[in-house]
Amino acid sequence: MEILTQIQDILTGALGPFGPLIAVGTLGVLLVLITIPILIKQSQDPLDKLKKATRTGKPEEETKKRLRSGTRNEKLDRYANFLEPQDEKQLSQMRLTLMQAGYRNRDAVRYFHFAQFALGIGFLVLGVLYFILFQSGKETTTTQTLMYILGPGLAGYMLPKYWITKRQQTRQDEITNGFPDSLDMMLVCVEAGQSMDQSIIRVSKEMRASYPSLADEFEIVAHQIKAGRDKPSVLGEMAERCGVQDISSFVTVLIQSQTFGTSVADALRVYAGEMRDKRVMRAEEKANKLPTKMTLATMMLTVPPLLIILVGPSVLGIMKLFTMAGQ
Repeated sequence: MEILTQIQDILTGALGPFGPLIAVGTLGVLLVLITIPILIKQSQDPLDKLKKATRTGKPEEETKKRLRSGTRNEKLDRYANFLEPQDEKQLSQMRLTLMQAGYRNRDAVRYFHFAQFALGIGFLVLGVLYFILFQSGKETTTTQTLMYILGPGLAGYMLPKYWITKRQQTRQDEITNGFPDSLDMMLVCVEAGQSMDQSIIRVSKEMRASYPSLADEFEIVAHQIKAGRDKPSVLGEMAERCGVQDISSFVTVLIQSQTFGTSVADALRVYAGEMRDKRVMRAEEKANKLPTKMTLATMMLTVPPLLIILVGPSVLGIMKLFTMAGQ
């Protein structure tokens, strides 16, 4: 305690009364700046990426490099037992979740668990420092002590999971919103005389500016077909990577059309119409839910002022009347 008191006195003398708080905040910011970039990579604006690719003149090489899963990080191999689940089913599920969130790197699972442990331990240390510096002299219960110390650690441990869940949901919403437009464009390409493989390549190029995640999936499919893989398995993997029900149904339609020898253009025309109607129904569903969601806010923010305006003068008059009657 004497050492901590001396440190606190030094910080207070150097930085003023808020010296310990400034030091703890600086340490927390440095910790976040070091650990967060391992998992989070800020995405550029689609138009900026398109302009950069046009300036360099090598968009295909950059795209292929971005879509590759990459090689294993040898430095992390020694910690594989610690950073990867030992259960194969759990490992596969975690890898699929990260892939649906847009992280295709082979070491994505290891980076995810490393971020969890690093943020958990870092925030736990911050909680301990905060408790020692600001709460040690006060009377606190056992529950409060655990909340001050373990609360930040638990929050830091759950932060990467929350980020992955939100990113996965955002990516699936982007794919769902852009899928009807991609089907219409694919139908136009097929009716213009292009093959299904050529139409997929064209759609991936045209959709990149507005829906980059969907364009990446179509481009992966195009590269895998070029490599000689059969189309049903490639499309099935695309549906698994996206995790969207519309993509799974589309893959089923294409596989059945190829199996039974029916026209791909007719199948695309019918399915594209259904997807457009489904998108309209989703928009109508959100619009119909809006009044229900606004009911609570309307009651809390509108009804009390209205009651005060309408009932307030009457209540004031009744109070004056009783006061006069009492006198």
